[in-house]
Amino acid sequence: MEQDDFILVQKALQGDDDAFSLLFQRYHSFLYKYLLKLTLDEDLCSELCQEAMMKCYVNLSSYKNEAKFSTWMISIASRLYMDYLRKQKREKSSLQRIKQSLSHQLQWKAKYKGVEWSEMFSDFNELDSRFRIPVLLRHYYGYTYDEIAHMLNMRAGTVKSRVNKGVNILRKEWKE
Repeated sequence: MEQDDFILVQKALQGDDDAFSLLFQRYHSFLYKYLLKLTLDEDLCSELCQEAMMKCYVNLSSYKNEAKFSTWMISIASRLYMDYLRKQKREKSSLQRIKQSLSHQLQWKAKYKGVEWSEMFSDFNELDSRFRIPVLLRHYYGYTYDEIAHMLNMRAGTVKSRVNKGVNILRKEWKE
C-alpha cells in the first residue's frame, strides 16, 4: 500500500486530481479520527482535518516517500493543532492584558471622579463570565435566581450553582 501511495502521489503531482482524491478517500477517516481524539471537539476536528488535507495537497511535492503517507499527513495535522493551541494561548494572553488595562483605566477614572474603587472589584473582574454575570445580577442588582435564569436562558439550579461557585472563588482569592 505504501508503494501504491507513492504512485498516487506521483500521479497527483503530474496533475491527476483523481489520484489525490483516492489518497484523500483512503486517509480522511484515519486523519479525522486522529484529530477527534486529539481535540475532543468535532467542529475543530473538521476544520483542522480540512486544513490538513489542503496543506497535503498544496505541499504534496515535499512528500519524499521517506515515511508512510499517513505519517506525513499526521505530522502536518499535528503541527496545525499545535499552532492552533499557541494561537489560543496568545489570544487568551492578549485578552487578559486588555482586561487588566481596562480595569486599571476604570480604577483611575473612578479615583478621578471621587468614587471609591475596591480591590475586590478587580478580583471580581477576573472571574470567568459564566460566574461573574450571575454573581453580579444576584448580589449587586438583587435579582432572584428565577429572574436571572429567565434572563440568561438557563435553569435556576444552574444559576444557583454558578453564583455559589463564583462567590467561593472570590472568597478564596480574598483569603489569599
